[in-house]
Amino acid sequence: MVFLALFPATVLTAFWLILMSMVTREDWIVAAYNNVFDNRLEIEKLRQKEKARIEKLARYHGSASVIFRFLFNSNYSKKITALEKLNDRLQNGNLKKTSVFPMPGYVLQRSFSALGKGSLHKKIATKCSEMYGRKHAANKARHMLAKILSFSIIGICGTLLISAILLSAGLASAGAAIACIGPILTVTLAYTMYDDLSVRVKKRRAAISRQFPNVVSKLALLMTSGMIMDRAWKETSYSQDSELYLEMRRTSQELENLVSPEAAYSGFISRCCTKETAKLASAIMQNLSKGNTEIGRLLKDMAREAWLDRRHTAKRDAEKANSKLMIPTMLLFVAILFILLVPIAMNFNGF
Repeated sequence: MVFLALFPATVLTAFWLILMSMVTREDWIVAAYNNVFDNRLEIEKLRQKEKARIEKLARYHGSASVIFRFLFNSNYSKKITALEKLNDRLQNGNLKKTSVFPMPGYVLQRSFSALGKGSLHKKIATKCSEMYGRKHAANKARHMLAKILSFSIIGICGTLLISAILLSAGLASAGAAIACIGPILTVTLAYTMYDDLSVRVKKRRAAISRQFPNVVSKLALLMTSGMIMDRAWKETSYSQDSELYLEMRRTSQELENLVSPEAAYSGFISRCCTKETAKLASAIMQNLSKGNTEIGRLLKDMAREAWLDRRHTAKRDAEKANSKLMIPTMLLFVAILFILLVPIAMNFNGF
């Protein structure tokens, strides 16, 4: 029994080490690129938190300001500085801070086209394109699949080693249980990385759909007041810091960097990936190409439809919430009946 667990663990360990020996400098560079990109996203989040903290503290004055500065003290600046220094080292070729654990996954993708170009990779790439944009989608998808593959090997090897140790200690039932359940649990946990990406994509789409009525209403108001589209788009994008506004801001920055409007708005459609934003961007591109002077009226109609859809969506969500509340309500009702009927039954038994 010990051999049955120890032999595959040894083979997997040797396989992982062989894959590590096949890692190229290009693989390290791609991993470092993803680390830099993730650090930049984290820096942006920290800056937004610091901005919100400063705005909150600006409401207070005098002694209250001192007290709340002490209560809401944070180390966002230190974290941002540390991440920026780490990015500088990675960009200068210092790859020591790059984790070695995902690296065998890069080798597997290069060695087996079914992994590097298979259906799972395509699904991950599609979702990464929506989350991070087309520019970073390929590298992010490659890195995520590398982590799934490499962590699966490490997890299965670790559980088999633990099983072998338990079996050698005489704990046959525990060792056999870990040998059977451990690999399945490891693969399931590795797959949760992909599932987490899917959940974040769905939440992001839902958030964009919720924010769309406000966005198109602001655009319609600014356009009917005489503002040109580029200016109205920029003013709207900087009015808030939520998902749709950030994507609009990215599009505005691309336009300022002389990216063609067709490419900028097409990227906006692919990143948002909702029918509402696709309709909005298509209408704007049509306005740019054909000189449609009725864009203001079109935006008004779009805003009216968006608010109606928002109202219907809210009703559907309320109905779903009511149906979900039925089960806990019934359980609470049964518990109350139990509390009331048990003392009555005990009194009858006493007679």
